[in-house]
Amino acid sequence: MESQPPAGTMLALIAEFERALVAEDNASAHTVRNYGSDLRQLHGFLHAQRVGLDDDGRNVLPERVDHLALRAFLTDLLRRNRKSSVGRKLSATKVFFRFLLRRSLITRDPTAGIGTPKKEQQLPVHLTVDDMFRLLDTPPKDTPAGRRDRAILEVMYSCGVRVSELIGLDWEDIDAQLELVRVRGKGGKERLVPIGAKALAALAAYRERIAELCPRRLHDEGAVFLNRRGARLTTRSVARLVDHYVMASGIATKASPHALRHSFATHLLSAGADLRAIQELLGHSSLSTTQKYTHVNLDQLMSVYDKAHPRA
Repeated sequence: MESQPPAGTMLALIAEFERALVAEDNASAHTVRNYGSDLRQLHGFLHAQRVGLDDDGRNVLPERVDHLALRAFLTDLLRRNRKSSVGRKLSATKVFFRFLLRRSLITRDPTAGIGTPKKEQQLPVHLTVDDMFRLLDTPPKDTPAGRRDRAILEVMYSCGVRVSELIGLDWEDIDAQLELVRVRGKGGKERLVPIGAKALAALAAYRERIAELCPRRLHDEGAVFLNRRGARLTTRSVARLVDHYVMASGIATKASPHALRHSFATHLLSAGADLRAIQELLGHSSLSTTQKYTHVNLDQLMSVYDKAHPRA
């Protein structure tokens, strides 16, 4: 049996923080896992550097961690990580120490005054409409797995869902008559998104062959997307099948499941959709997150301008 870290030490308080995320903030398992991983990485760095240790030199005590130690950790991270990744780890660190301060477990916040590294400006990867159509038509129509994969691609492009939202779909979430899907997003938030006729047809064709997909095995009758063992697909499985069909379709762009979500948003914006409507469809809590798609559209507008304007 694994021994528990002594009370008041950083490892013990990280575990307490994780429990509070679930009980008080209703955080998802994904969020708790990421926060815990980032904080344990910080703990490993501090312990290795012999910083903030107790009098026995065995355990890190958050009260003994100062801003210089945290800046050293960030500097070390920046040598081999993207700024966006370092920013996420700093965010987890800030939330953790503020939690400790609110609980009076520390008397000062060592993260105060530490700014987040400025992110590199990155435009989201997306497919052209022609490439998207080619990808959607790649999975075979005559096999159970092919029908499932075709339905996966159609739903992702039709609804703009995250891959984690896709694999969490149940059949009861899909209203074919109203052409709506109930999606459970980040933080347990639900939203309704439209679904197109092509995606609904692909789902119906797939559902007819589910029994053949998992032969002689019981399957989760509520879940939409299943593997051959009759269990829900994982995010990694979906990533692998998207990668497979991107290669099979001959598309030059390397596209992940998230690129299909980006394609959904970019194509809507290019066709004149309102940015706030796209924000609602994507489930973004902030409009600034959605605004990155305007950069993609701006590139397209500049190209048209350069070709068409007499004085360009």
